Amino acid sequence: MKSQETIPTSKVARASQFVKATVKVGGNYIKHYSKKLVDPNLPKEALHEANAKDVYDALSNLKGSALKMAQMMSMDKNILPRAYTDKFSMSQYSAPPLSAPLVMKTFKTHFGVSPTQMFDEFAWEAENAASIGQVHRATKDGKTLAVKIQYPGVADSISSDLRMARPLAVQLLNLNDAEIDRYFSEVEGKLLEEADYELELARSIEITQACRHIPNLYFPSYYPEYSCKRIITMDWIEGQHLKEFLLTNPTQEIRDKIGQALWDFYNFQIHDLKQVHADPHPGNFLFSPEGGLGIIDFGCIKVIPEHFYTHYFALINRDILADDPAMDAIFRELEFILPEDTPDQQVFFHGLFKQMIEILGRPFANTTFHFGDDSYVDEVYAFFEYVANVPELKSASAARGSQHGLYVNRTYFGLYTLLNDLKANIRTTKPKWLMSKSELAEQVEI
Repeated sequence: MKSQETIPTSKVARASQFVKATVKVGGNYIKHYSKKLVDPNLPKEALHEANAKDVYDALSNLKGSALKMAQMMSMDKNILPRAYTDKFSMSQYSAPPLSAPLVMKTFKTHFGVSPTQMFDEFAWEAENAASIGQVHRATKDGKTLAVKIQYPGVADSISSDLRMARPLAVQLLNLNDAEIDRYFSEVEGKLLEEADYELELARSIEITQACRHIPNLYFPSYYPEYSCKRIITMDWIEGQHLKEFLLTNPTQEIRDKIGQALWDFYNFQIHDLKQVHADPHPGNFLFSPEGGLGIIDFGCIKVIPEHFYTHYFALINRDILADDPAMDAIFRELEFILPEDTPDQQVFFHGLFKQMIEILGRPFANTTFHFGDDSYVDEVYAFFEYVANVPELKSASAARGSQHGLYVNRTYFGLYTLLNDLKANIRTTKPKWLMSKSELAEQVEI
């Protein structure tokens, strides 16, 4: 892939990229509807493909929060047509890399030396490049290392990029103004954290040490002495990305082994650590033929407030699911039902979000769950496609649901999608306080 010599860093230069993408998309629509006058049955696939290419080309040149949006949208298979998700998924680990001079400049700025002076060997060509930074292979004292280098200007452009991307996001994500404001506020905070590599380094060390007891997981070690606010150095760990791994046709035993490690990893973080690796896209994982799961990026961590955790996860308790008044009280705490709602609105939203909890909580209703059943994941995405078009939500003047649910929900969507891709059959577990009386009785009998 051709390397990128420069990244637009000024507000004017970056804004021009968004304008260029918007103009091209507008031109694609004019061409499509001109052709449609001749052929009324003309499908939209070609339009989507043209728009996806033009939008991705603009975002990939900007890097940072703009490209991160593409990465996040590629995970939401129900929100965008397939042409967009296929193109945007490239941002997960195959964006255009920075050229060697830009890499050199970053090292000189932060360490005062070139990477070849710091390491015994340093590969100038990036092994992979994603939304916030790119990774190079290096060696030091006999160890093979991965050096992640943040793109210049990423941290300083996050807030302005999101403001400029807002109109495009409103159109592509089909959200109303109230939802997009809540969404952008939470995303901005997380992206600012992701751009702080010193914070990522501390969290990486903390979480990997806490999770090392989980079977079949492996993590890199981190090197603070070769890291700074814009560069992180860690062990190079081997493994395949998901698509490559699945092409090897792994056995069901291996699929289940990795799927269980993935489930246990997230279950432990959420219920024990109360903070979670909230970016479960395939580019953050490496898969070994023996059934090991490597985890290589802890930039996006959602700390789960106690109040939100207590109420959100109480909803998967069978006793709560059978108790409408209790569920109604939790919905109010989580802002699914608002004080200004009319009685009819309260009934409508209670039913809508109860259905959501039933669908998302289904894996917790049994001791095992087979994510290889495509019908379940299809049902999840179909439900949220339906929700995205509910008139009562689209026309609402206020967002529904605590902002803390944004990344927790995304985590579960990403987890369920990965487990579905693996076709894994896993054992589910949950803390005793989330179990119903019947579940506790079953445990005693066992």
